[in-house]
Amino acid sequence: MTTKKIVLLDGNSLAYRAFFALPLLTNDSGIHTNAVYGFTMMLQNILKEEQPTHVLVAWDAGKTTFRHSTFSEYKGGRQKTPPELSEQFPYLRKLLTAYNIPQYELENFEADDIIGTLSRTASEEAANTVVISGDKDLTQLATDSTTVCITRKGITDMEIYTPAHIEEKYGIKPLQIIDMKGLMGDASDNIPGVPGVGEKTALKLLKEYGSVEHVYESLEAISGKKLKENLTNNEEQAYMSKQLATIEVNAPITIGLQDLSYNGPDEESLTSLYKELKFTTLLEKMGAEGVETEPVEAIEVEIKHKVTKADLSDQMAVHLEMMDENYLTSELFGLAMTHGETVFYVSMDDLKQDEVLKAWLADSETKKYTTDAKALFAALAAIGIPVAGIDFDLTLAAYIVNPSLSIDDVSEAAASVGWNGVQKDEKIYGKGAKKAVPALEEIAQHAGTKAAAVWNLFEPVSEKLKQNEQYELYHNLELPLAKILGKMESMGVKTDLNTLQTIGTELTSRLEQLETTIYELAGQPFNINSPKQLGVILFEKIGLTPIKKTKTGYSTAADVLEKLAPEHEIIEHILLFRQLGKLKSTYIDGLSKEIHEDGKIHTRFQQALTQTGRLSSINPNLQNIPIRLEEGRKIRAAFVPSEPNWIMFAADYSQIELRVLAHISQDEKLIAAFRAGEDIHTQTAMDVFGVPKEEVTSNMRRAAKAVNFGIVYGISDYGLSQSLDIPRKEAAEFIDTYLASFPGVKKYMDDIIIDAKQRGFVTTMMNRRRYLPDISSSNFNLRGFAERTAMNTPIQGTAADIIKKAMIDMDTRLETEGLQARMLLQVHDELIFEAPEDELEQLKRIVPEVMESALELDVPLKVDSAYGASWYDTK
Repeated sequence: MTTKKIVLLDGNSLAYRAFFALPLLTNDSGIHTNAVYGFTMMLQNILKEEQPTHVLVAWDAGKTTFRHSTFSEYKGGRQKTPPELSEQFPYLRKLLTAYNIPQYELENFEADDIIGTLSRTASEEAANTVVISGDKDLTQLATDSTTVCITRKGITDMEIYTPAHIEEKYGIKPLQIIDMKGLMGDASDNIPGVPGVGEKTALKLLKEYGSVEHVYESLEAISGKKLKENLTNNEEQAYMSKQLATIEVNAPITIGLQDLSYNGPDEESLTSLYKELKFTTLLEKMGAEGVETEPVEAIEVEIKHKVTKADLSDQMAVHLEMMDENYLTSELFGLAMTHGETVFYVSMDDLKQDEVLKAWLADSETKKYTTDAKALFAALAAIGIPVAGIDFDLTLAAYIVNPSLSIDDVSEAAASVGWNGVQKDEKIYGKGAKKAVPALEEIAQHAGTKAAAVWNLFEPVSEKLKQNEQYELYHNLELPLAKILGKMESMGVKTDLNTLQTIGTELTSRLEQLETTIYELAGQPFNINSPKQLGVILFEKIGLTPIKKTKTGYSTAADVLEKLAPEHEIIEHILLFRQLGKLKSTYIDGLSKEIHEDGKIHTRFQQALTQTGRLSSINPNLQNIPIRLEEGRKIRAAFVPSEPNWIMFAADYSQIELRVLAHISQDEKLIAAFRAGEDIHTQTAMDVFGVPKEEVTSNMRRAAKAVNFGIVYGISDYGLSQSLDIPRKEAAEFIDTYLASFPGVKKYMDDIIIDAKQRGFVTTMMNRRRYLPDISSSNFNLRGFAERTAMNTPIQGTAADIIKKAMIDMDTRLETEGLQARMLLQVHDELIFEAPEDELEQLKRIVPEVMESALELDVPLKVDSAYGASWYDTK
């Protein structure tokens, strides 16, 4: 018979540990995910190391427990849970459900009591039990069969408490932990204990007398006048504190060990959740394939080697088939086409020779309905086959209908709007090392089902967009933008490899200098990139105070080093060494590998990804080149014009989201400040701090800037306190003062939540929707996140729509003006062009003009522009 191995986890404690151990992270949907990610990593480690047969996660049921009837101030003074953590609790529960791990909470009791009761039951059944928490109170449960693991710093470093370890560490037995808390109290739980009695005194008393009761029975024998006086005056408080610290091991729980069996996760549910949270690395480790769908019915696909005019129609569904998602580098297999009667497939070799089909593709009068307009346009443009007349894009349409969905391929796009007739690409081609090109007939069949899906979905999805009043957004903004983005992708941006290599050489030299300096300060050479060796140098040789520890030694994470920076000059050199090292590996070496044979980098813009409508850039990400360090900014010097005697030209919106906020909120002060051309952060500081302009300090302006942008992004008092490194109470007061100073903003925030609850979604000025299913949830955490999303989505989404509109207007204006200038990149609120030098004066005039008139607001849009020999020189 297999011995039971029971693992009992303190859910709230571990969630807090994970949240504070990792920096605030959000995914593309704006959901904070650091606690869920950290919790997941802890859970994976625990399951791998412990190999349990039974598992439970216990949660606290609420703020009030039976202990509050004994002492109403129990756990009083604890700060409110940061909303960035609160919103993650529902996802933690989803995670555990996907793992098939039972969860339990009990009204009027704490998670500790559930764990205590089950650990007692397990001991009676001679089962091995492991308790995992961040709360040392639980160490009182340690027995010969129950081990208590307490997290220290980070998410993997744990201290193992057994009776022997407790004896060695404290000189007492596990149950005497309760007496220790009775005497010394516990500030974290607001257990008072005896004033003047700390851990050292409490342990001394317990080693001599054994328990709180025996301490008081032997009061006369205790030396020390003040100690005896404190004990005498606080006897009742000592007994109450011991009672409060005692974990209940007979709680009235309705579950037993038989309910805790663990047989592994539900892979499908876990895959779905990881996709929702954008945990890409975890998905890759799983080798996840997602939910497979089988075709509704087989579709007959004819393979044609030559197309005649009779095969073609004025309206047809067209799909370009390839094996890899990067259509700029993938081998193109062929086109599947249908107008409803028949479906046929043409290989790329045949397409390149087929003048009839190529003429049809280039004809703007024939309407093409496709799966991905940008891919069709860019991939064929790259091999010299122009495409015009694209009138429907299934992926974009599905995205606009419901932007919360994660659409990775055509099957998911089709399924999201009710068509399950397309298999996932992985089903056909495999994945990873098993990826392979199947027979022509299988490729044709797969491509044909996609074309058929587009043909069948064109009308109902277009109708759905019209019902939602989103057809204009789709047809006049996203669809024309897809062609422009495709043109930008196929055009690419010239990248000077020599410049990159020169910068790389400079970085190497800087790294070598830093290495020498670090070695001198350390007194010896060592591997700076080895956390273990670095930890020994910092904390053993130099003698800095450790802040965190891991299983393998001392933590040398960036947040730890930043806190230690004032203690020794070596830290700033190590931090810079890491930053420059990452610049070289990620951006110098990384970008060098992305240069195509034409000497250009061809990034791809993801148009159907974010819920706010913002574009993102991949393969490589050119929107994320770090520019805070001068060394990072210099990387932009490698991006140069592709023609001789041309220049680079950049134009970016100034504070566009705050201007949108002013318009949407109709706040009189914000509108007046922008109309007067005032510095908005200085103006905000004047209003919030109540000082005249000349008395606004740089710190005041910095704080005002943080809260200005914090409002746009739904920041909380916790988030602002982290940003400004101030107490949460001060941050909360700052936000309250801001909202009192700008009543229009406050009214907007209140009204948008009411509106969202009535409609179930919010919209941008161009009617982009974001659905908020949790806006009326009874779950406080889910509702809170939805409310913050309701406030910031119309602002962020409208800003994203404005620059998209500007790109379309700009493309048209360049053409009508007969300019050779080309739009190359979009980097959030900035557009990058290349142009002949003799077109510079025209660009300086028309680019700001077009961008500033993209959408009419009650405040002026402002655009700053610059030019130079490289992207770097435009700043």
